[in-house]
This record gives sequence, structure tokens and C-alpha cells, in this order.
Amino acid sequence: MTVAKFDRVSAEQYIRDMGDKTGFLPVEEIPLPKRATRGSAGYDFVSPVETVIPAGGKAVIPTGIRCKMEEGWVLMLFPRSGLGFRHQVRLSNTVGIIDSDYAFAENEGHIQVSLRNPMEKDLVIGKGERFCQGILLPYGQAAEEETFTERRGGMGSTGA
Repeated sequence: MTVAKFDRVSAEQYIRDMGDKTGFLPVEEIPLPKRATRGSAGYDFVSPVETVIPAGGKAVIPTGIRCKMEEGWVLMLFPRSGLGFRHQVRLSNTVGIIDSDYAFAENEGHIQVSLRNPMEKDLVIGKGERFCQGILLPYGQAAEEETFTERRGGMGSTGA
């Protein structure tokens, strides 16, 4: 069952979000997330730029990717198992939650991943390295009064 489609953000959005980073892949060369095997649940994201996560610090990797998905689904992001197991790397927000309407935010739904390195040694995520994985999951809804607003901004923009 197909419920989502990965795509790239515009070159303008990508360059804006890269900020002062250098040596990054052109957006059109970034591989779209894909599963490694038929039985894989996670879609692997590739880092388009070499990133040093300082010892005890964090770094943000703009992926150049957005995900358009059906309503009622969520994309959850996690570090790849090897990074967590070998280096104890964690997402800064513990689990990345990409809502179905995020693809249409002002930032084009650009998925950016903030990683924390709790170790005492810097960690390098290489350009072209698979570093996180996204899993598409359905979600249920509780009975509630419908007082929804349209998403406008990007990450953390829904308030509260």
C-alpha cells in the first residue's frame, strides 16, 4: 500500500537551509530515501554534507528531502541503529515527527535532522552516509472539538 512519496525541496530552499555549510551535494543529486531490503521498515536518509557532531554537542543536517503523505499517516525519524548502538547518537528531539501537512509548510516541508553526540569524541557523518531512517505509520485520532488551523511555518510552527 503506497501512502507517501519522497521528493526533493527546491534548490533555493535547500541552499537557504544549508546556511554556512560547504561542500554539499546539489539537491538534484541527493538520493531519495529508500529501504535497504524488502523486509526493512525504515527508509534510509543520506547526508548530503559532511557534518561533524562535536563531543557532547549537536549538529543539524538539512536533508534536502520532503515527504508528501496521505492524511492519517506520520513519518517518524530515528537514527540508524548502528549510530545509536556504536556511538549512542540520538535525535535532539528523541523522535522526529513529520506530520502529513508538513510537506506544504512555508519551508517546503524540508526535513532537517538534529543529532546529539553524548560521547567524548567528535563524530563525523560523511557526505553520502546513511544516517537516519524514517518509518511511515498510521495514527488514530481521539474525539475532540475540531478547532484546527492551517499549517504555515516549518518545524515547531504549530505553536503550543
